[in-house]
Amino acid sequence: MARTTYQDLLDAGVHFGHLTRKWDPKMAKYIFMERNGIHIIDLNKTLTKLEEAASAIKQIVKSGRKVLFVATKKQAKEIIAQQAKDVNMPYVTERWLGGMLTNFATVRKSIKKMTTIDKMQKDGTYDVLSKKEKLMIQRERIKLENLLGGIADLNRLPAALFIIDVKKEHIAVAEAIKLNIPTFAMVDTNSDPTNIDFPIPANDDATKSISLIAGIIGQAIVEGLEERKRDKEEDAEKEAVAAKAAVDNGEATDAAPGKRTRKAKDVE
Repeated sequence: MARTTYQDLLDAGVHFGHLTRKWDPKMAKYIFMERNGIHIIDLNKTLTKLEEAASAIKQIVKSGRKVLFVATKKQAKEIIAQQAKDVNMPYVTERWLGGMLTNFATVRKSIKKMTTIDKMQKDGTYDVLSKKEKLMIQRERIKLENLLGGIADLNRLPAALFIIDVKKEHIAVAEAIKLNIPTFAMVDTNSDPTNIDFPIPANDDATKSISLIAGIIGQAIVEGLEERKRDKEEDAEKEAVAAKAAVDNGEATDAAPGKRTRKAKDVE
């Protein structure tokens, strides 16, 4: 994993927390000081927690499972959507539908409906509909795409969630807790970090801060995917070598009796 420095975090404004009057006391251990009515986050602790989170998420991805990116706040949604696309992971950036995890079967039905509409447009069924029916279907397709487009390829529950702003995404956090799904999150000074498995104390409002942290998590995912690919290639190579050895041994065994037979014939 690319080494992130204290200066990188400082330059991105990761250390800027919220106004002191808006703080959550449970974040006290991650706060360095107060300056001009604003809490300053301890970046040494941010570095430690970030490395822990990146290492853990890398192992999850290496095992072949998916991480769901969640960020519906305005300044984060585009950054997170792009980062998720770059590493081929599912994401939610418009609105978290209640039950998206706890009622996943129903959500999958909605995704299937979106797929059915796409199929109708390809097989010609869509063309025979009236103008009004087409308009209604188009509107429904756009709505489904906005809400569920990022998880269209998610066939089972994700192995983990990476969240920006746990206070805003409290429903997603609650559902993950209920299903024992590990959570990774940027946690600002106005939030409760105790419900998060891998909290990353950081400014979750500034785009530079979000981009930096999300980028580091994204890099960890890329490394996990690369290691998984290497392991699979090595396993395939070992299997090929073992198969070749088995074939060679089989040929040797088959050849031995033949030689004995020829010798016996010569004696006769």
